[in-house]
Amino acid sequence: MSYSSESASRPEPGWNGGTYHGGCGFARWRPLELLAMILGFIVFWPIGLAVIGFKVWQRRSGYQGDVFAFAEERARSARDACRGWKSSSGGGWGFRPTGNTAFDDWRAGELSRLEEERRKLEAAEREFAEHIDQLRRARDREEFDRFMRDRGNRGQ
Repeated sequence: MSYSSESASRPEPGWNGGTYHGGCGFARWRPLELLAMILGFIVFWPIGLAVIGFKVWQRRSGYQGDVFAFAEERARSARDACRGWKSSSGGGWGFRPTGNTAFDDWRAGELSRLEEERRKLEAAEREFAEHIDQLRRARDREEFDRFMRDRGNRGQ
């Protein structure tokens, strides 16, 4: 058997794009995936089984990312779906027209009324916070003036 430069550049059998598929066909476990599986079994055993299930799914579907990339992708798609749902209608809350114009008009009116109430509550909350801040400043000024008077009286 001769050794050639061509055979040296070829990947070893069992390697597929940098991910080893051993005898059982599982993709190589990354350290964080191993840690997640072990901690999952320690904390709550179904979590560990979920990580193993993910690895089986990963092998069958050809998914190249790890558990954490998968979770991040799912969270991003859920956020995008929620963002799209909220802005999918003119009312801003994602309600689709029902086909009954009287109900849709009533709902739009109620939602706008509730939005106005929310704005009023936010304004009242801001005003109250400003009032409390003014009271604190007045109390602090009074305490400081009292301290200065007492300090002046001690000096005489």
